[in-house]
Amino acid sequence: MILSEYSLRQLDAAYIRSLPEDACQELAVRLLVDLKTLHERLNQNSGNSSKPPSSELPWATGKMADGQGVEAPEVQKTDDSEAERESVPDSEQKITVSETQAPKDKSLPMKPNPGKQPGTPGFGRTQKLPITNTVHHHALCCDGCGRQTNEQDNQVAWVGFYTIDVEVSSPGIGITNTKRLYYAVTCPCGHITRQYPYQEASDELWGNVGLGEWRLVGPMLCALIVSLAYRMRMSRTKIQEFLHDWLGIKLSRGTIQRCVEESARACAPVEDQLVEQVVNSGLLHVDETTHKEKKTLLWLWVFATRFSVLYFIGYRSAEIIENLLGHTYSGWLMSDGYQVYRRYANRLRCWAHLLRKAKGLEESLDQEGRRFGKRTREILKTLMDAVYQAREGPPPGDLKRIHAKLLEEFRGMCEAMRAASHEKTRALAVEFLNDWDAIFAVLSHPHLPLTNNEAERLLRHLVILRRITYGTRSKNGTRALGLLASVVETCRKRQVSPWSYLAQVIRARRSGQSAPALPVSALAL
Repeated sequence: MILSEYSLRQLDAAYIRSLPEDACQELAVRLLVDLKTLHERLNQNSGNSSKPPSSELPWATGKMADGQGVEAPEVQKTDDSEAERESVPDSEQKITVSETQAPKDKSLPMKPNPGKQPGTPGFGRTQKLPITNTVHHHALCCDGCGRQTNEQDNQVAWVGFYTIDVEVSSPGIGITNTKRLYYAVTCPCGHITRQYPYQEASDELWGNVGLGEWRLVGPMLCALIVSLAYRMRMSRTKIQEFLHDWLGIKLSRGTIQRCVEESARACAPVEDQLVEQVVNSGLLHVDETTHKEKKTLLWLWVFATRFSVLYFIGYRSAEIIENLLGHTYSGWLMSDGYQVYRRYANRLRCWAHLLRKAKGLEESLDQEGRRFGKRTREILKTLMDAVYQAREGPPPGDLKRIHAKLLEEFRGMCEAMRAASHEKTRALAVEFLNDWDAIFAVLSHPHLPLTNNEAERLLRHLVILRRITYGTRSKNGTRALGLLASVVETCRKRQVSPWSYLAQVIRARRSGQSAPALPVSALAL
């Protein structure tokens, strides 16, 4: 919306007729844009937007409020129990009236309106910090005639707020309290224009999570809270205690949670940058682990390239992979044995998983399984040594052809073990046969990794966080975890400070600017 409610109240027919022709045309253009915007909002429904069907009015689908096609009967307010009415004399009993009818006798008690009552004292922040800086936001032009204004046009401050932030210096950390003032100006045409703090439109994905300039907590303090929550794995109560004891800042746990969610919403556009880098990568490590959102079992996915990390939290299904990579991903995909990865031709299997399974067989009680596990480990270690030697100097040729007899022997063993009576032996043999090309593709490309340790290391911190917090408790919390972890781990991979970049993103998004590009890694220069 271009014109604020305050500006619209000042517009009437006499004012519009008093404007010059060019100013009147400019105002008409603004009104036309706002009119079209409102019409588009009014026409949104569950069929042409992301609004859920439950948000529509009951009569929009031909049903009444009670779902039975008839109106619900009018309910009378009554006392809580018959026993209470009997114990009170008739002269003291309250007269019951309908919810839709107001008592005609003014002597009868009136139900107070919800919310703060007129005359009652309000509640606000009791902590008073010294002001370290004042920022002035002047009105730039008249909303009525479009005339440019400046600071010398007798502008008057009409609203303001304070923003507490931290300032990191070398060495040490300081606290700032910035006073922000917004001004109003009276144009010669008679229109009064107010400058408002920027406020981003509501997002159905984030619900009531706001994003705008009017904030008590500054960008760097938000980044510090995110660091304490996700990197230091502190609860909201512990963060509240730390800020009070060490920095002298009093914040409620609700404010701390809103800072985390707002930081995540600010980073949402950065996710598009990470998705593009993941899709265009030549080598991608993928892994997943369990995650709880209240009582719902979800999966935390990680997609890691050389300089980027992307986390997603959702169900363990092919839909996650298809939405991200599609069916045309041409790079190498390093993963475990989960079958959804088999749709990609250039696939690698983690040898660490296979070695652990072979070691488990070697230590089993089944004699046939012990022999198969021992021989499997010996063959894999022989091939690993050959890969490491090929990396040190010019490769002697295709290692598949060089070790063709050894591979032929091992394939014969796997074929024989497909009919083994021991379940674990049979399962490992079938796993090798199903992923034969993916497992031994590294022999033809020795520069490719042998294990998926890169992805497993990136999941380790979040697994520890999950054990401490028992997962997340809302969709916003789940979404915030994936977004903020992606930004933080990507910056750490590029050996740059994630917190200064996160503060830049929050500062830019609060003022209506686009999120800055991810910093370039020093290793890539």
